Amino acid sequence: MTLVDLYSIMPIVITACAALFVLLCGPVLLSASLTAIGVTASAAAGVWAALSTPTSTQAVAGLAFTPLARFLIPLFCSAAAITLLLSHSYNERRGIKGEEFPATVLFALFATCVLPCATNMLILFLALESVSFAFYILVSMDLNRAESGEAGLKYLLLGAVAAAFTAFGFALLFTGSGTLQLSGALARPDNRAIISAGWGVILVGMAFKLSLVPGHLWTPDVYQGAPAPVSAFLSTSSKVAAAALLLMLLALFPPMQELRVPLAALSVLSMVLGNLAALKQQNIKRMLAYSSVAHMGYLTLALLSGSRDGYAAVLLYGAVYTAMNLAAFGAISSLSVEQERELITDYAGLGFAAPLRGGVLALAMISLAGIPPAAGFIGKFFIFYAAIKGGAISLAIIGILSAAASAYFYLRVVAQLYMHRGQVPAPKPVSLAEGIALCCASLSILVIGVYPGPLLGAIEAALH
Repeated sequence: MTLVDLYSIMPIVITACAALFVLLCGPVLLSASLTAIGVTASAAAGVWAALSTPTSTQAVAGLAFTPLARFLIPLFCSAAAITLLLSHSYNERRGIKGEEFPATVLFALFATCVLPCATNMLILFLALESVSFAFYILVSMDLNRAESGEAGLKYLLLGAVAAAFTAFGFALLFTGSGTLQLSGALARPDNRAIISAGWGVILVGMAFKLSLVPGHLWTPDVYQGAPAPVSAFLSTSSKVAAAALLLMLLALFPPMQELRVPLAALSVLSMVLGNLAALKQQNIKRMLAYSSVAHMGYLTLALLSGSRDGYAAVLLYGAVYTAMNLAAFGAISSLSVEQERELITDYAGLGFAAPLRGGVLALAMISLAGIPPAAGFIGKFFIFYAAIKGGAISLAIIGILSAAASAYFYLRVVAQLYMHRGQVPAPKPVSLAEGIALCCASLSILVIGVYPGPLLGAIEAALH
């Protein structure tokens, strides 16, 4: 390995070293110092990746700093930094102590940085499952709540089944092609039947990772039971990482005809059932969980096109969805007191009692509903544009109608914030770390919605 090779994978090195340092030195450092180290390392890795030049040559066996990695690593690092900022005050209020939380967030970030750099199926699978292992721990981190442990156990058991399906799918791809290299395995399918079967099994595992119907049943329980900052990180980085895995595979080998029906079914069922289930929810985190099922259905609709426009829409929506959910769950985290405000009615009047956080939550809901000028409108526009251009007009119409129906439960939260009087305790003043995190997430929503040009340029470069 040369010095140039080391520089190209420096974001991976930074996150790995930071995670080990926090874990080993955590017992002698203050929690504020651990958070600062984690945020600094995340920011350093993201900036390094954004300023580095992509290359097609492998830095080490199985890893290369590709244009896709240059786009996704800063996104993952931003999500991790905001999660750490949000979690500091939240963990103090809830009695979550120790170095395990920031170290596990950094381990998850390390795995997400490895995933887009993978050049063979083995590294790709190990990176994806390493992300899941970190989240198994994070979800069950709140030892004072039985719901947290229950959510972690459900996620672990179902995640193990999904991992088995994914591994078996990669094994079938290897059997049909004779190589672990992504380019060799997918560009020359010597045995179409075996590779088709491998793709089918992989889709089963990815349906769980992306919370696509019928692999979505774990999502509301896990989102509800996990600490709010963990739900923010889980609903963004893990979903974008799984979508990136499918994107990396499909970009090398566009969807075969056999895959179009399963992908279409997963997309339609997720869009329709996700939004319908969200309509009935009284718990805000369960509502956001079911809405994430619908949003992943939109994402699958773009993947189905098999075109450059569709893949660009996936990356755009991944970035937009990350900003929206970090803002939504970040506001929920910051507005919590000794206990989280679980019911939608618990947020009545908070738009006036806590103007910054109420405004961020309202902006996130408006963006998730796809109302301009928020970024959610731009994301949905490109998703449906790619679907219509790819010939999936009927699926696009279903998606548009389901997205229109989703405005009801998003705007219901906004109505509670500003049109009802509150009967619950007022939140504590927002901390500096929470304020920075919420402002970064909300500014991203507004900037992408009003001026998406730089992000679209970065996406265009990532797809080369």
